[in-house]
Amino acid sequence: MKQASTSITTTIEQMVHKITSSGRITRVDQQQFMTMLLSRNTLNSTEEALINRVFELLRAGRLRVVD
Repeated sequence: MKQASTSITTTIEQMVHKITSSGRITRVDQQQFMTMLLSRNTLNSTEEALINRVFELLRAGRLRVVD
């Protein structure tokens, strides 16, 4: 089970990197991101920090939501 958790965390890290480096989140990105997050029963502290980073950037207007 540890391996699955690690691969999901890596996938979340990759998604957050893609979103933050481009400065935008597409509807497809949003759907994939939410699917990954909702598939988990719990989140570790790294995952929580990554998710919070995306939301903070959205609130600050530093990420654009595009179609």
